[in-house]
Amino acid sequence: MVKALIFDIQRFCLHDGPGIRTVLFFKGCALRCAWCHNPESHQAKREIVFFSHCCIQCYDCRETCPNGAILAGSERRIDASLCDSCGNCVDSCLPGALRMIGKTWNTADLLAEAVSDRDFFMTSEGGITLSGGEPMLQAAFLENFLPLLKSEGVHVTLETCGHFPWTDMERIAPFLDLIYFDLKHMDSERHEYYTTRGNGLILDNFRKLAAGFPHLQPRMPFIPGINDDERNIAAVAALLHECAKDTIHCLPYHRLGEAKRGRIGTGKPRIDLNIPDRPDLKPLIERFAREGIHVIACN
Repeated sequence: MVKALIFDIQRFCLHDGPGIRTVLFFKGCALRCAWCHNPESHQAKREIVFFSHCCIQCYDCRETCPNGAILAGSERRIDASLCDSCGNCVDSCLPGALRMIGKTWNTADLLAEAVSDRDFFMTSEGGITLSGGEPMLQAAFLENFLPLLKSEGVHVTLETCGHFPWTDMERIAPFLDLIYFDLKHMDSERHEYYTTRGNGLILDNFRKLAAGFPHLQPRMPFIPGINDDERNIAAVAALLHECAKDTIHCLPYHRLGEAKRGRIGTGKPRIDLNIPDRPDLKPLIERFAREGIHVIACN
């Protein structure tokens, strides 16, 4: 049986689709966006994170590690090349300095967890949002999970970076009510520079969805100095007009991912963005307005 790898479940969310929502965060992503605020979602495997401020330096973790992966006196604490994520160190760490990121779920258990908030969904016209990471990396699980979720009468939203095989989307799209689709940059070379992948497949998938899926909502992370120039805004607007869309959701950059990188041992990002936290959206809104596109600012 195919299982899901989930790194977080957040309840009572108000910004990931209509109404009150429970968000399931799937672990694993095809992209490595320089601005990613969930770097713990990148790897499609369980990982151990280290909260240095909780550590009392008892080193019980070192005694229980079968692979000698504990680094004494290091801010990283875990040697990723030796760690097999067995979890012994996490179980031995009473202060909670070491924590496991990623839990496997079978279909029945995740369904029960997801629909436990159904009363809130029904009174607010909310539902479940699939986020990540990239949920489409676990399409084999979704193919079994989503029909069961829809049989419970739950509204389902998918948040995607758009990098997936089209055949996967064909199988699960009938069970989706809304898709938030990220358009990070229209120039493929710059897209690859900032995310490690070009955007050819992403744009193809966007056009195919726009032609056949009625509730497709484009989104764009707002990264000042990277994707807010006139040329890129005009290219995004041209694509939206081509696909009969006149609205885009914009997500302002924030620095929440910076602290997480240290905890999972990835260190500094590939690219130093040097961008202020929560930048002003007004210039972006005005640029899109000149192109005939309405911007909805998101938190």
